[in-house]
Amino acid sequence: MQIMLDNLIGSERPMSWVLQFWPVLAFSFISALAATALCKRIAVKFGIVDRPDDRVKTHKGTVAYLGGVGMLAGLTAGILAGIYYLHGQEHLPSTFTWLFGVLAGGATACFVGLVDDIFDLRPYQKMLGQVVAALILVAAGIRPSLSFLHAYLGLNIQQNIEIALGVPIVIVFVVGATNSLNLLDGLDGLCAGVTVIITVALLILAIHLGTWASSQVGGDSVRVVVCLALLGALCGFLPFNRHPAKIFMGDAGSMLLGFFVAALMILFAEKAVRWWMASVVVFGLPILDTAVALARRLFNGRPLFVSDRGHIYDQMIDRGIPLKRTVAICYGLAALYALIGIGLSLRTKIRARYALVIYVLVFVLSGVIVWRKGYLKMEGLRGAVRKRQ
Repeated sequence: MQIMLDNLIGSERPMSWVLQFWPVLAFSFISALAATALCKRIAVKFGIVDRPDDRVKTHKGTVAYLGGVGMLAGLTAGILAGIYYLHGQEHLPSTFTWLFGVLAGGATACFVGLVDDIFDLRPYQKMLGQVVAALILVAAGIRPSLSFLHAYLGLNIQQNIEIALGVPIVIVFVVGATNSLNLLDGLDGLCAGVTVIITVALLILAIHLGTWASSQVGGDSVRVVVCLALLGALCGFLPFNRHPAKIFMGDAGSMLLGFFVAALMILFAEKAVRWWMASVVVFGLPILDTAVALARRLFNGRPLFVSDRGHIYDQMIDRGIPLKRTVAICYGLAALYALIGIGLSLRTKIRARYALVIYVLVFVLSGVIVWRKGYLKMEGLRGAVRKRQ
């Protein structure tokens, strides 16, 4: 632990370099708090609410939607505050292009989710919107570096080929992360709280890279600003979403959060592969829940893209674990994955290839535990399927 703490703050920039970005967190939090309260009133007034159906949606009474719009307001305020501040401090075109690209892509993902909340889009329509959001990242120049293929495999890849290979990678990350957090949004405070833990872990990684001045093209500042804006927006929304929830984030919120986390993971892939791998492991709980959901539906002959009540957290509820304790357990699991990702990435003596082996073993062990505990079965309430009207 002491070794990790010693390696956390680099020698190239002081900690004050990070503290100067505090307006991003403040503007994001205050704006999200106010906007979420306003969105709740608007949702109730115009009937944009979520109603229980006794199959998948088991909450009591109607609950307002539009929480995602409130978070988008907070994210917009935070990122614009970061852009305003950096305008006088940093003169790298990529910094502003990347920040505007993340914000534009996030707004696109949120809009697609909002349309789904109101009009109930088909899965392929939502996926098409997610692809469009991913392409905005690509257009802004946010794509992974594949230099590790040369370092570890000896492959020399031309720049245009590297760019072409990066496009499907960005799409996979955006589509995967947005749908993973959408699936995790099933209990009051669950998705938002887990994303807070993930964002704090990514912020720690961003601080580490920033104080070591790892990026020469503005990536350090972008990562810190996006993490702080996301953290502020989540903290402004979460008080309204804790049990009993007064407002839901809806698909607008889960797709927005998934997009921002995906963008951060791609930003961590700017240079060394070890930080990319660490960010993926930090996102471990949503990955596990999604993998379990798909495997369970496949093994039991159920539609892969139709909602049910068989997620890990649903099965905990069905096994008699109270809601608040279930959410707390999920928070603990998310924190465990975050600590593993941070711990191995900050131990500089562990080479990336060995860290990869450990990461794979962590996910394999997680899968074995899930299987042994019977979370791949579907029976009773866990077999309920929500059919499209």
